[in-house]
Amino acid sequence: MNPASGGGLLRAVVDTNVYISAFLHPERPIFQIVQQAAEHRYHLLISPAIVNEVGRVLRETFGLEERVRLHRLKALAKAAEIINPKMTLDVIQEDPPDNRILECAVEGRADLIVSGDRHLRRLKIYQGIPIVRPIDFLRTLGVT
Repeated sequence: MNPASGGGLLRAVVDTNVYISAFLHPERPIFQIVQQAAEHRYHLLISPAIVNEVGRVLRETFGLEERVRLHRLKALAKAAEIINPKMTLDVIQEDPPDNRILECAVEGRADLIVSGDRHLRRLKIYQGIPIVRPIDFLRTLGVT
């Protein structure tokens, strides 16, 4: 629960690297971030750009079979609220796709961003939105 939003569910944007780790290693605790979203323990926010990036990385970098990849992306989209950011940010020049995470978080009025990415984590907070490690988010959810 998030007291700041009147006791509603915590609103979170999860970075691509977290999804990749979770999908490639469903036996590890990080998969619980996806599982907890599917169980509506928090309010997952995602944008089409994030879904596309996750799909691209799973296909191009890890060669995940098309059927498996599509199944995971559909499950992800079903568990989340789709945010269509109208703004374009250019905060992180070293890794431009990270800006899509920030756009989704700002537009979706996220309470936090979950990331293991050094470019995002270096910010610590963006427009009042804390950027936390996956393990810290799992602790917040009471999973670890």
